[in-house]
Amino acid sequence: MTTLMNSPPITVVLTGATGGLGSALAKVLSAQGFLLVLCGRNHNQLEQLNRTLGGQHHYVVSDLTTSEGRQAVLSYCQQFPRGIDALINNAASNYFGPLKQMNETSVEKMILTNLMVPIELTRLLLPILAKADKAQIINIGSAFSRLGFPGFSVYSACKFGLRGFTEAMRRELADTRISVRLFAPRTITTAMNNDNVTAMNKALRNHSDSVETVANQFIDFFQQSHRSEQFLGWPERFFGWLNSINSRWIDQGLAKKLPVIQRYWTGATK
Repeated sequence: MTTLMNSPPITVVLTGATGGLGSALAKVLSAQGFLLVLCGRNHNQLEQLNRTLGGQHHYVVSDLTTSEGRQAVLSYCQQFPRGIDALINNAASNYFGPLKQMNETSVEKMILTNLMVPIELTRLLLPILAKADKAQIINIGSAFSRLGFPGFSVYSACKFGLRGFTEAMRRELADTRISVRLFAPRTITTAMNNDNVTAMNKALRNHSDSVETVANQFIDFFQQSHRSEQFLGWPERFFGWLNSINSRWIDQGLAKKLPVIQRYWTGATK
């Protein structure tokens, strides 16, 4: 879906723009002719990304885990008289290991980044999204949005929560021109997944997609606005569905794999 020659460009706010998936999403969205508002913490990285894309986009340097950072995005977006057409809540952080190794600060940071930020940014930008003829909010979920996985307890909780938030907001805004949707990849080969995660996935024969593959599938999803959610990958989609039908079967399967998972979360990657 590209913008028409004489039509105003479709304006898309993208959080976590300089991350592995974020950069890939920025490239495919820019290639479609969309006008991007790139959000991230690092000025140099945002500036470089914008130059790579041709220099025609906007960017906001902000720490979205702070109220000031989210307000900065709101203030910037208020300059668009016809509003914004899409918000993509992509910013995320991860941790692989047992809950007992985390402390209160790290748990709070995970919840803030993965759940609080998309909720609050959605709340703040709703009036601006409402100005557009048709707008959408796409939350980037995960296979763990419906399949809790050992070693990712807090991350899974956040992604479950994000899916619930997406579902509730979709229904809450059913009488508006704003759609709310979930795009949920399986494991992606990015820096967010450290060497231990990569080694564990290899040992368990879990599949990992490239950011380019995921970004291309995202564009298809973006254009098919009738789809409320999309989970990527097989057999991950099947296991997620099965977990919702009878989680006991998944419990038993993962219990057998737990010793392997534990070996890698402790860093013993031999």
